[in-house]
Amino acid sequence: MTVLARPGTWTGPHVAGDLPGPQSAALLARQEQRESRARTYPRHLPVALAEGSGSFVRDVDGNVFIDFLAGAGVLSLGHGHPELLACVSRQLGLLTHALDFPTPAKDAFTEAQLSMLDPGLRDRMKVHFCGPTGANAVEAAVKLCKIATGRGDIVSFRGGFHGSTHAAMALSGLVAAKQPVQNTMPGVHFFPYNDPGALEQALTDGLGGMPRPAAVLMELVQGEGGVVPARPDFARRVRAVTRELGVPLIVDEVQTGCGRTGTWFAFEQYGIEPDVVVASKALSGAGLPVALILYNAVLDKWAPGAHIGTFRGNQLAFAAGVEAIRIIRRDGVLDNVRARGEQIAEALGELRGHPWVREVRGRGLMWGIELADPDGGRPAGALAAAVQAHALRQGLIVELGGRDDCVVRILPPLNVTAEVVGTACSILVKAVTSCSP
Repeated sequence: MTVLARPGTWTGPHVAGDLPGPQSAALLARQEQRESRARTYPRHLPVALAEGSGSFVRDVDGNVFIDFLAGAGVLSLGHGHPELLACVSRQLGLLTHALDFPTPAKDAFTEAQLSMLDPGLRDRMKVHFCGPTGANAVEAAVKLCKIATGRGDIVSFRGGFHGSTHAAMALSGLVAAKQPVQNTMPGVHFFPYNDPGALEQALTDGLGGMPRPAAVLMELVQGEGGVVPARPDFARRVRAVTRELGVPLIVDEVQTGCGRTGTWFAFEQYGIEPDVVVASKALSGAGLPVALILYNAVLDKWAPGAHIGTFRGNQLAFAAGVEAIRIIRRDGVLDNVRARGEQIAEALGELRGHPWVREVRGRGLMWGIELADPDGGRPAGALAAAVQAHALRQGLIVELGGRDDCVVRILPPLNVTAEVVGTACSILVKAVTSCSP
């Protein structure tokens, strides 16, 4: 195997030879033989990873890539942040698992999370620790609202994604995932995203046929749906009508939370206060699993044991999450998110006007390039796949999303440097222009 510089000394991507390399190909073949057909990422990103540092990963063949997937957004401070590693190591020698017993690590984590909210909202919120996935937290939020309101229907939005568990899948817009699964959760109503009048009309029309729901569930930037930010008038009108009718508003911040869009939660940029906030992915900053919901105390109607999970007491994740918030504050990481977001907007701006680029859009460090055929506007999923493959060969890992996977998406670490962003954007621009017909 080619030996390259050790983690911490990588300054740029380096790819030698074809992908996958021979050792990656061997591991991918073993995975194909032994693992579930449900695996996804290595089908489009054919590498086997060995180690990571900051914004870079190295595969088992010695190739180094800029990682703008970052564990689907969980690695907010990149791979192997030394202070997070030291913090986790200390906690490892104290206590690793404690169910829902109070512990110093859990208490500090709870305090740290609440401290990131505005005081008025903070004082009204309670915290519930879920099983350690975003989908489990979505299910907890829905269950809470059903119990608290005594109602059963849920409103969701087209293009939204909330997870792949049974109920979370039913709440998501992706039809293909639901078709093989019969009898999903009933009572889900889908409305057009960014249409401020459609939901209000349905909820207030006495002849509209729709009962008052237990909750409205929305993302303020649809991630898997193709990096589609909510329009301010849409988000504010949804909040106004739900408050007027006494319908809890659940905001899914699994991907947008913990600083991804430039504020701790995306809802802060819209001037609204949700009744329930769902968070997971980047809560630990280090990729350790943890999930929670923050919710208005008036909804706290459920009984002991109403939503549990063996791994809701991950002390390592709690310790890392406290340290991550300390580092984010100390190092001005949210300022970096906003500055790097402006850099990306400018760097990718030269793609605006490209005949195959329908839109370049994003918030903070969550961006997408939507590709479409200029003749008729059909989603150009095949072109997006080609761009992803071209970028990988040049040393950049990116993801796809949106309708027909026609959106090339990036989720860099929040502490990514201007130099790395510049290199990545240059690769992306060249990939789009080189692969376009």
